Amino acid sequence: MEHRYVVITGSLMSGLGKGIVTSSILKLMKLYRVKALPVKFDGYLNYDCGTMNPFRHGEVFVLDDKGEVDMDFGNYERFLNESMNSDLSITGGKLFSNVISMERRGEYLGRDVQIIPHITDYLQKRLKSIAEKEKLDVLLIEVGGTVGDIENSYFIEAMRQLSLTEKVTFVNLTYVPELEGVGEQKTKPTQIALRSLMQLGIQPKFIICRSQRPLEKSTKEKMALFANLKPENIIDDNEIKNIYELPLRLMDQGFDKMLLDELGFGKKSIDKEGLKSWKRFVEFLNDGVHKHAKIAIVGKYVKLRDSYASVKEAITHAAYANDAKIDVDWIESESLEGISKEKIKNILDSYDGIIVPGGFGKRGIEGMMNAISFARNNGRAYLGLCLGMQLMAIEYARNACGLSGANSLEFDDKAKHRIISLMEDQKSIKLKGGTMRLGSWPVSISKGTMAYEAYGSAKAHERHRHRYEFNNKYRKRLEDCGLVISGISPDKNIVEMVEWGTHFGIGTQAHPELKSRPEAPAPLFKAFIKAAVAHNGTEHKS
Repeated sequence: MEHRYVVITGSLMSGLGKGIVTSSILKLMKLYRVKALPVKFDGYLNYDCGTMNPFRHGEVFVLDDKGEVDMDFGNYERFLNESMNSDLSITGGKLFSNVISMERRGEYLGRDVQIIPHITDYLQKRLKSIAEKEKLDVLLIEVGGTVGDIENSYFIEAMRQLSLTEKVTFVNLTYVPELEGVGEQKTKPTQIALRSLMQLGIQPKFIICRSQRPLEKSTKEKMALFANLKPENIIDDNEIKNIYELPLRLMDQGFDKMLLDELGFGKKSIDKEGLKSWKRFVEFLNDGVHKHAKIAIVGKYVKLRDSYASVKEAITHAAYANDAKIDVDWIESESLEGISKEKIKNILDSYDGIIVPGGFGKRGIEGMMNAISFARNNGRAYLGLCLGMQLMAIEYARNACGLSGANSLEFDDKAKHRIISLMEDQKSIKLKGGTMRLGSWPVSISKGTMAYEAYGSAKAHERHRHRYEFNNKYRKRLEDCGLVISGISPDKNIVEMVEWGTHFGIGTQAHPELKSRPEAPAPLFKAFIKAAVAHNGTEHKS
């Protein structure tokens, strides 16, 4: 079977949105019934993303197979409505580790192992094996970082070599700046970047341009001249209202047809119903009359919103399912510490629902518990995710059960009541990377609970990433005080979900946001938004 490859690179600067461009191309391929999957390369020497700080790298996305991968995989899954596997994530750490292991096994006997040809050959072989194993028409390859970075230079060289033997189409994402007060779109930075790319032996077939406003005709023509391309191959990616609009923006410029022709799939017809469904979703996000609610996300990493990228998108999907316009505010949890209940009420009183997402470490947890206490005592919808579930249990133990000093072993190893403790299978582990409870796990849900109503089933599978859990020694005591344990692991050893049993308030040890997609919103988010909208009880025109 012949496979095609599309390589997406970025020039000038990071953070331009290569992941969104890659996801949009994936969506186009699916709409035209071309089987495609992505590979993401990141040049850092970490084996995976598991030990990275969310402040520096953004959200760590977890896959069903326990892989801890780059946050771009979240967008891949959301646009494709398919689950990825960790073989599709390649890091510099994985590459060098695998090649060195091969050398130790004697697979390079008599040779001095070098980046070229051994790393580059290994890369090409691995990419081809993925395309073959998955029986793909097209393998999309997103190159992390920026062209010119030392850490991705050997990967770009491998892509050049791959293009010598395979059908490879290069797409480059760039930025067209415009100086305030001048009013002219500047192409010189991209010209220089393209010159560097061509010196590496790479000729992009398409250039996608991020800009503040639509590209002028003269800008396209000038850029095309220096890129050896036709002006129609310069694609406009100026500011859009939401990320899900990009596939439609690309189609408006004929990019889908040009790319399909380039790949040899020009005769493919589009899935009209699939396109119509995607357009409805995008139109809903952009305008219309909706029900309304206001949500606060109280977290410890809110200064970098990418830390909670999947939470944000899960709210969007659930809003669509509820025909609701949701206003989201981000509140730094530390700002809710050391202040009076009256001040906390003044800050949170305008919100219909509160989410406390995941995280690690002691910083800001008391502020999160203050937010949880407010939601419980003031009839606000609440959704706790992983850490948010653990803190929900601790807050209930302290303030509803009278267990003064209740805490988590993670935050206080001398706590009188360790409501949250280290999982048994974590106690002997010394390493950090890849050692938590990871991946998709089943949960048994009790009938008659809010969780059961949300899922419509007594069984569910959600993705996890944690090493602390609800301490079973306190299960009966908290239940006797009124806490509802609505979800447990099938072996009955792990508390997976808890509820207040009064108004809507659910905490889950899992991260349901990781499986939420436009076509399949996360059930708990969907139920949470419904409860928040009910609390608001208003109609809102956007």
